[in-house]
Amino acid sequence: RRAEGEAPDVGRTERGRRRMSTYYPHPKRDPIKNYFPLPNEIYMLDLTPGELAVYSYLMHCENRKTHRCHPAYSTIGEAVKLSKNTVTKCVRGLCEKRLIAVEPTTIITKRGLKRNGTLCYTIRPIEEAIRYRFERQAKKAEKEMAQRRAQEKLDALARVRGDVLTPGHASDAQQEPRP
Repeated sequence: RRAEGEAPDVGRTERGRRRMSTYYPHPKRDPIKNYFPLPNEIYMLDLTPGELAVYSYLMHCENRKTHRCHPAYSTIGEAVKLSKNTVTKCVRGLCEKRLIAVEPTTIITKRGLKRNGTLCYTIRPIEEAIRYRFERQAKKAEKEMAQRRAQEKLDALARVRGDVLTPGHASDAQQEPRP
């Protein structure tokens, strides 16, 4: 007999007959050790699949106390199956979206020479990225409203002058050719 909670030996019974395998749930995993947190808000930021993969890998590598990590572009590329150039573009996109900050590092060799080290990635708070995205959207909406108002004024001016307009745009006014 086996102790309670212990999985039976799958394969043969005590008499030598084959036993059907039975489903046993996976052992419990410690959520703090085996996983890393990825904020739900990340899906609101219009990331490309590559940016999401790179961001996830950086979250996996980060030091939970300092929120920093130091993987090379090639290391990230191997982990997420992207080329080094694509990783570079994705990192640039994450910086523009204010999800990460990137700082160059330097090292001193045994001979005393100063050389470039790997980049230091700092994972920024997700709230900053969300706030920045909403600010960008608000500026874009204001710009579109200003353009719409200017277009309406041009249309009204064109009607007063008697110009013939195509639907919606004063800039498309048909002018008669001069002889």
